[in-house]
Amino acid sequence: MASASGLRGHGVGCFLAVASTSALLLPAAPAAAAGGSATGPEGQKLTVSSASGLAAAGETVTVTGSGYNTEKGIYVAFCVDNGAGKTPTPCVGGVDMSGESGASVWVSSNPPSYGKGLAKPYGGSGHKGTFGVSLKVRAKDANTDCTAAGVTCAVITRNDHTRGGDQSQTVRIPVTFGTAGGAGTGTGGASATPSGASTPAATGATGAIEPSGSGSDGSDGSMASTGSDLALPLGLTAAALVGAGTGTWFWARRRRAGTSPAS
Repeated sequence: MASASGLRGHGVGCFLAVASTSALLLPAAPAAAAGGSATGPEGQKLTVSSASGLAAAGETVTVTGSGYNTEKGIYVAFCVDNGAGKTPTPCVGGVDMSGESGASVWVSSNPPSYGKGLAKPYGGSGHKGTFGVSLKVRAKDANTDCTAAGVTCAVITRNDHTRGGDQSQTVRIPVTFGTAGGAGTGTGGASATPSGASTPAATGATGAIEPSGSGSDGSDGSMASTGSDLALPLGLTAAALVGAGTGTWFWARRRRAGTSPAS
């Protein structure tokens, strides 16, 4: 006949086996899409909430900035990165003259008269300007494909059309896309890199955001889901079961070691 301590040990072993198997079968919480950040030529700090593995059909990301010169208006957009010292262009979705498409945002505290009500003012003052905007990012439109070989696209800031080739506020955060819907993966790196030193573009450049085609890929601009809401609580429950089982096993071993054999 098995001893009481032997039965307890056998029961604890079964419990641990079941708990461990349950933990292995529960889905792990998927990693959230990684954000990115970059520093501009005058110390500006640009951040984006998601910069890798974005849905090619389009996602809405949050873009924030600090340390910008409030005397210079900027565009916040998603454009082809042509390298340090060169204006990022063309921009997917083109210029947003209505302020409703979300493909680009004009930030300016002193825009021309036609920009009143369209440009979003900076927070802060002087060279401590800040902003926070939502930007719709999609892989391509009718004329630009950010998943094509050799093309790197980035969430960018750059001085608006009133500053011509002034690259002093050009900051880039490269973006990559996932393969959902059959789209390829962009060549841009997932990690952000600082923009190059300020180098004026060719004389006569206007710096305005060039329309890149109207494009119609069915993007609704909604924020992509980052995984099941159940994954984290289920994982914690499994961990608790394993921990409790381990504690019970040690308790049973100590009880068994301290019990004298029957005479």
